Amino acid sequence: MYRNQKIGLSIPAYNEERLIGPTLDSIPDFVDVVYVVNDCSQDDTAKIIGERAVNDPRIVLVSHEQNQGVGQAIITGYLRASESGCDICVVTGGDHQMPMEQIPQLLDPIVDGAADYSKGNRFLMPDDGLEDMPMTRMLPNAMISFMTKMASGYYKIFDVVDGFTAISKRAIDLVDWDIAWKGYGYPMDFLVRMNAYGLRVVDVPRRAIYLEGERQSQIKGFPYLVKVSGMLVRDFFWRLFTRYLIRDFHPLFFFYFFGLLFLPMGVIYGGFLIYQQIAGIGVSGPRSVVCALMIMMGLQFLLFAMLYDMEESK
Repeated sequence: MYRNQKIGLSIPAYNEERLIGPTLDSIPDFVDVVYVVNDCSQDDTAKIIGERAVNDPRIVLVSHEQNQGVGQAIITGYLRASESGCDICVVTGGDHQMPMEQIPQLLDPIVDGAADYSKGNRFLMPDDGLEDMPMTRMLPNAMISFMTKMASGYYKIFDVVDGFTAISKRAIDLVDWDIAWKGYGYPMDFLVRMNAYGLRVVDVPRRAIYLEGERQSQIKGFPYLVKVSGMLVRDFFWRLFTRYLIRDFHPLFFFYFFGLLFLPMGVIYGGFLIYQQIAGIGVSGPRSVVCALMIMMGLQFLLFAMLYDMEESK
C-alpha cells in the first residue's frame, strides 16, 4: 500500500532474460501486486519470472501465446490491475532502466487528486544522466513530442516517448483500450486517449538510466518518427471527433475544421498563382488578395483552435 492506495505494477517483457531479474529485485515494498506480461518471449524470460515469483508472491506471470506488442502487454497489465482492485497501476520496462525509487513521484499527483495519469520526463532532470542520450534519439524525441502536443492537446507535456508512467483505476476503466495502439508508439497514443476522455496528465521529473554494455532501446530515432507520424495524424482527427463532437459538442471542432480547410487551400492556390507568374500569365491583384486572405484565415483559425485546445486540456 502507498498512502492507503493499492498499487499495481505492469511490466511488459519481451526477450528480457538479461535484465528482468534485476528489474524484479528492485521493486519497492509498497507495491502490492506485479503483473509481468511475457509477450511470447523466445528466451528464458518466462523462466526467470517464474523463479522470482517463488520468492515474491506479489509477482504474477501473465503470458501472451502470440506476440502482441508492448502496448498490448501494458494494457493487459492495466486490466489485470483494475480487476484486482488496484487504485493505481504503474508501468516500468523490463530492462532495468527506470528508477524504481522514483515511483512515489508518479503516484503522488494521482493520490492527491491532481492527475489521472502521470508520466516521467527525463528532460526535467538534465544533470542526471540525460547527457548520455545520443542526439540521434534526442532530436527525433523532440520532434515527436511536438507532433504529440498537437495530436493529444497536452501542450505542456514533453518527452512523450517515456514509458515510466502511472494511471488511476478510473482512467483504466474509462478508456476503450480495444482501439488503442498496441506496438511501439503506444505512449503517444495513450496520451491522445487520455485527452479524448478529459483526463488530467502531468509530467514528473525522472532520472534517466543508461546501462553500460546493454542495449538502450529497440527504437531507431528517425525511422521511428516516420513510423508513428501517420498514427499521430490519425489520432489527432480521432480526438477532435471523439472529444469535441461526439462526447461533448464544442465550437473548437469548427475552428480546427476551417483552419485545416482554408490554410491548405490558400497554400495550393498560392502555388498555382506562382506557377502562372513564372509561366508569364498575368496574376490579378484580387486573386492575390483572395489567396492571402485564405492563408491568413486558416492560420487564425488554427491559432485560435490551438489556444482554446490548450486551455481545455489543462
